[in-house]
Amino acid sequence: MKYFIGPMSKNTVDAIIEYSEEYKVDLTFIPSRRQVDQEGGYVNNWTTKEFVNYVKSKSSILIERDHGGPGQGYLDDDGYSSLKCDAETLDIIHIDPWKKYPLYEDGLKWTIDMILYCYNINKNVYYEIGTEEAIRPFSVDEMEQFLNDIRLNLDISILNQIKYVVVQCGTKLVEKENTGEFLSDKLKSMLDVVNKHGFEAKEHNGDWVSLDVIKKKHALGLNNINIAPEFGEIETNVILKTIDKNSEEFDELFSICYKSNRWVKWVNSSFDPFKQKELLIRICGHYIFTDSFISKLKEKHTHLDTEIKMAIKNKLNMLHNMKL
Repeated sequence: MKYFIGPMSKNTVDAIIEYSEEYKVDLTFIPSRRQVDQEGGYVNNWTTKEFVNYVKSKSSILIERDHGGPGQGYLDDDGYSSLKCDAETLDIIHIDPWKKYPLYEDGLKWTIDMILYCYNINKNVYYEIGTEEAIRPFSVDEMEQFLNDIRLNLDISILNQIKYVVVQCGTKLVEKENTGEFLSDKLKSMLDVVNKHGFEAKEHNGDWVSLDVIKKKHALGLNNINIAPEFGEIETNVILKTIDKNSEEFDELFSICYKSNRWVKWVNSSFDPFKQKELLIRICGHYIFTDSFISKLKEKHTHLDTEIKMAIKNKLNMLHNMKL
């Protein structure tokens, strides 16, 4: 199984680079537009170019834009300005207009137009198409139609640059859990469609699933999977273990997380933030790692960064050492 990992923090990025270089493991970074974009993001305040320069100066790890397209950043834009920078700097771009354009014909048109736009900037960029179930569900038949329509509307030279297609199998992320039901029959059917068209299948939402489920998916033929917020939670957990739950540090951490409002998109309507303070921190702690409060914590607890990177590498060990 190949893992595509969200760069949730500078610690995550450094740990992934160190692990990949030491063990010669093939990994890919998948920054979303909110994490890293042309004008910055919540991950170390990096711009796209700054992030690329940092990673490439230390490793040969590939970088793929995750969910590139309209309305996928902080502003409700058309996505083209971000895509221009992506096409100039990144290795792979996930073309995903489906959040803003869920109707099939609209999503298809935007997918084609955005690929053509990027291809005219850089003919060497590879692409991922489709989207995850939480954004816009696809049936197996609709996936078949989508890939047929893509083939009808793009020249072979451009089709050859499409590497991955997102497959869906019933899973979604809510409150730091992988919810929904793993539908093995749907995954197998989706894999059959994607393979028939000569692309590689990739699943999103690989967070918080058991190794047994990953093994089952791999046995069905899935070879690529995204994992992102789980790595952010790993870092948050180390921070929570370092501070006393009844301390002023805990209260301040909760206050910063709560006021960020970054937790809202991940919870359901019954979630009570004041009765579930620790859960709220675990859900959205990674959004505030650049806050000055975290810097002060690290000055006080000088071991924090080392322990965080060790925890991230332990997770990678679990993923790569399981018998598939």
